[in-house]
Amino acid sequence: MKIDGVTYEIDWTEFQIGSSFFIPCVGVTTGKQLIERKMARLGFGVVVKIVIEDGVKGLRVWRKKK
Repeated sequence: MKIDGVTYEIDWTEFQIGSSFFIPCVGVTTGKQLIERKMARLGFGVVVKIVIEDGVKGLRVWRKKK
């Protein structure tokens, strides 16, 4: 997955219900759309929030039940 020109390699088999990951990015609206489309293709239910963590703006993605 490529967001803000950075390619992220994520092991989707390890992305279990209840887990989350953070992706730092400036273009959060576009990044959120890209993630939501990817999750829909994989059939994952997710919540994507724009957050600031440790002073870094980005996206937090939680996997949930569909």
